[in-house]
Amino acid sequence: MSALKPVYLIHGDDHGAVAERRARLCALAQSEGDAASIEMPTGEAATPVGVARALAAMTFAIGQRVIVVDGVERWKDAEVERDLIPALRDLPPDTTVALFAREEGRTKVPAALHKAVKAAGGQIVVQATVKPWELPRWVREQATRLGLALDQAAAKALVAQVGERQQRLLRELEKLALELASPTGFTGDGPEGSAGADAHARDASPRPLRVSVEQIEQRSAHSAERRAFALADALVAADAPAATLTYLRLRRQGERISGLTYLMASRLREALAVALRLHAGESAAEVARSLRMPPRAAERFLADVARSEPERLRAALGTLADLELDTRGGAVLRSDRRALAALEEDTLALRAITAITT
Repeated sequence: MSALKPVYLIHGDDHGAVAERRARLCALAQSEGDAASIEMPTGEAATPVGVARALAAMTFAIGQRVIVVDGVERWKDAEVERDLIPALRDLPPDTTVALFAREEGRTKVPAALHKAVKAAGGQIVVQATVKPWELPRWVREQATRLGLALDQAAAKALVAQVGERQQRLLRELEKLALELASPTGFTGDGPEGSAGADAHARDASPRPLRVSVEQIEQRSAHSAERRAFALADALVAADAPAATLTYLRLRRQGERISGLTYLMASRLREALAVALRLHAGESAAEVARSLRMPPRAAERFLADVARSEPERLRAALGTLADLELDTRGGAVLRSDRRALAALEEDTLALRAITAITT
């Protein structure tokens, strides 16, 4: 733990990367067992003045003390300058303050916090999403790091096929690297085939393994796969196992909870409208003709809605509204949900899925 800096500020609009950084830091602290303690303040304790009070308070913690604070994108410059900067100037020994901000739109970390972290000898890490037109270059850089070589055409093919989520693209590159390293590897006549992989394995200084457009088209997951609509439809059908599995797959692909919540709510509102039409006596065939989806998909959707009461769908929409509030930091503002403020985004989402499907 001695390698930890006194202060960290991890911020950016790549929420998945911010969450991964947070998880790694917490795991590092917890791996020390009794030699370290980790604190996750919530509510008023997660404000600049709350953190300052925690730093000034006596503690019985043994060894390294790590204070993890989420939601600092909501802090104000005046609060940081008045309450936190003096506390960071006199930071107790063996103490680390880790500040995490999930930025979006105009919601940014205050400039005063950047200055405070630098003045305290801390580290600032930006986790920003790459602009769409920069993704092919980013893909090639990540591929090189993993021992792969993609030309511009292959990088563009990967983005076109997998989508623009960085985490999803990185997962696909990692899969390609693992397949190349496996005994079977790629098959083919060129140096990208299994024979080429064996030759590279024998080389003391292996060259990057080239991946062609054709190999990407054959092996990379299409962005159409595991669509978020499958998650929303599983919620309508009250299929808890399918909803949970689909959610976890989507998150591994790099989908943001905010986007998934929006899509789930849209689908449930559509399901509620259909349920009300059916209860009013409108025929399933007439409703199906008005749905903008393929006939078979419309048939399955109507069957799922027919098994759901409007009251359940209304309650599900309320649950999703609470989920959106909680994951955007609003739990700390409501006394009835404040206990949830310390939970991870995925935990909150899985709780909501369970509530909707049971």
